[in-house]
Amino acid sequence: MRHAQPEWSRDGRSVDNPGLTDLGHAQGKLVGERFRGASVDALIVSPLLRAQQTAGYIAEALQMEPTTLDWLAEIGAPGWEDEPTEVVEQIFADLRRRPVDDHWQGIPGGETFRDFHVRVTTGLQGYLDAFGGERVNDSPALWHLDHPTRRVVVVAHAGTNATALSYLLGIEPVPWEWERFVSFHASVSEIEPLDISAEHAFSLLRFADVSHLPRDHQTR
Repeated sequence: MRHAQPEWSRDGRSVDNPGLTDLGHAQGKLVGERFRGASVDALIVSPLLRAQQTAGYIAEALQMEPTTLDWLAEIGAPGWEDEPTEVVEQIFADLRRRPVDDHWQGIPGGETFRDFHVRVTTGLQGYLDAFGGERVNDSPALWHLDHPTRRVVVVAHAGTNATALSYLLGIEPVPWEWERFVSFHASVSEIEPLDISAEHAFSLLRFADVSHLPRDHQTR
């Protein structure tokens, strides 16, 4: 799932590692209730504050401790702490108009998309490997899963989650994954193993579901 709404701007100034807005905390409580009573084997979370605060509501509902994994962090951006919000917004607007090949370089001064993609997919495969989830074929993507019924809740970010989904579904990456798979704040996507040719492929059951949020609590 994606974290709840973060406070990217405070008094017209940019915040680099924001916590949640008041609405974000309300979203977090509602998504926590969605998971209350669920049978879950693990709760893993990005180290960034907005994800940590969101995961706190889910951890309380599940009565389990979350595990923080650094590879779940969103793509690294330059430091913009206390910059005027309109300056940062203009930077993003200008970056969208770059030639396609330049998008792979990410934001100047930040993490490249190539490095981000390697970080997320290597971290994800390492996590699967630790529980007997060897990738045995690349095209089409297939895994040998020792524990196909193991249930993991992941609290991360639009870019991280989209990149992970592309990897699990065997979809060719693009350097704007978060725009290809647009997820709302505190939305839940569900993916499960599908028994194929004596191995497993992954099936996307639902994407960016916000049925647990009232209409006036749905943001992106």
